[in-house]
Amino acid sequence: MIWHWTCIHGRKFGLSWKQIQKDTNALGGKSLKTLQITRRFVRDDWGGTETVVLETSKRMLSRGIKTEVLCPNALAESNRERMEGLEIKRFPYFYPYLGLTLGSKHQLDKKAGNLFSFSLMRHLKREPSLDLLHLHTGKRLGGIVRHVARSRNIPYVVSLHGGLLDVPQEESDRWTEPTKGSLEWGKALGWWVGSRRVLKDAAAIICVGASEYEAVKIRFPEKKVVRLPNGVDVKRFQKGDGARFRDRQGISPDDYLMLCVGRIDPQKNQLELIRSMPSLLQMNSKSHLLLVGHVTSSEYESLLINEIANLGLSKKVTMIRGMDSQSADLVDAYHSANLFVLPSFHEPFGIVVVEAWAAGLPVLASRVGGLADLISDHHDGRFFDPNTPHDCSVKISEMMNLSPDTINTMTTNAFKKVSRKYSWDCVSEQLINLYREAANDQRSN
Repeated sequence: MIWHWTCIHGRKFGLSWKQIQKDTNALGGKSLKTLQITRRFVRDDWGGTETVVLETSKRMLSRGIKTEVLCPNALAESNRERMEGLEIKRFPYFYPYLGLTLGSKHQLDKKAGNLFSFSLMRHLKREPSLDLLHLHTGKRLGGIVRHVARSRNIPYVVSLHGGLLDVPQEESDRWTEPTKGSLEWGKALGWWVGSRRVLKDAAAIICVGASEYEAVKIRFPEKKVVRLPNGVDVKRFQKGDGARFRDRQGISPDDYLMLCVGRIDPQKNQLELIRSMPSLLQMNSKSHLLLVGHVTSSEYESLLINEIANLGLSKKVTMIRGMDSQSADLVDAYHSANLFVLPSFHEPFGIVVVEAWAAGLPVLASRVGGLADLISDHHDGRFFDPNTPHDCSVKISEMMNLSPDTINTMTTNAFKKVSRKYSWDCVSEQLINLYREAANDQRSN
């Protein structure tokens, strides 16, 4: 069964609050209790998945839905933490490989490591009065959730945040690179918990991007597949102090500032922007590039730094690592820029695009993955081809030369779209509706 909801004015959609109350009665009059299961959850290595989990969970808590985040303690300094009212519980874990170096383990912690945690499994089995599990990862950790859900006869739903069926092979190979030279012994663990059946046995599969949504429908025609985009706190991003931000970073008020927000990682393709700078500086000597993001690949970070030095761009490129996604600095960074550019090779959705739209920025992005569906070319943004040499710099120069009226029309269209379709309130209520239907369906079987 495929779900489809329409959000009207960012508030009313799906089931009404009267229906939600009816569902609560069906659950025995008690509040729904869920757990969010992620691969990691730390401020110092934040990404789109963490933003989605935090923002939707905050709104669930405000509506009486009980929820917590459970995850391995990868990259974390403490096993318990509270973020904006949301409880985070972290558990010991391991990678089932012989001969895995500490450096390789750290790389796996940073991105896509296929880990296992017996202590997390025990906690899930003992958690009282649980109605539903929401899985935000896969592989062996996903298998643990599947195993526990089936043993307790409760439903679980899966969100495909980082892409799964539409991930380029080159990127997938990078995920497994740290395990080369080691001996994997964890396949028996995956078989035991049913890692390969995580999607097949889920109560629903949630996709953020159009291409993956279509691919999942084809692969699992019998499943409930939900297209649920990421969101943005429109009010938060609507106002910022760009002048103050430029002053703090030593960026001239007269510079044409291009902003890219995203993990420092080959997937995000910031190297293309750096290599575009010499030709852009020939057209506009006041061009300046600002890169903001957490480092998930130290090798790629070094590559960017070396390229900046080799091209003599140290005064024309500013890189800010590890900016807190909840800080005012991030909002100010958006408001400091003239243009937002996202050159990713692969992007399931592009949450930073809706943030840029909420801040009133014109957007240029690569025509890939979820971005191809999110942006309407020449209406609320522009595209370039990341696989065509020099297309990025050509399209940036075109954006530089657009008239103020054209830019204003584009940003106005974008702000209307993000306000109507991508508020976190809208996304969160759709998610709550899905939880309630999945829990009620399980109880009626």
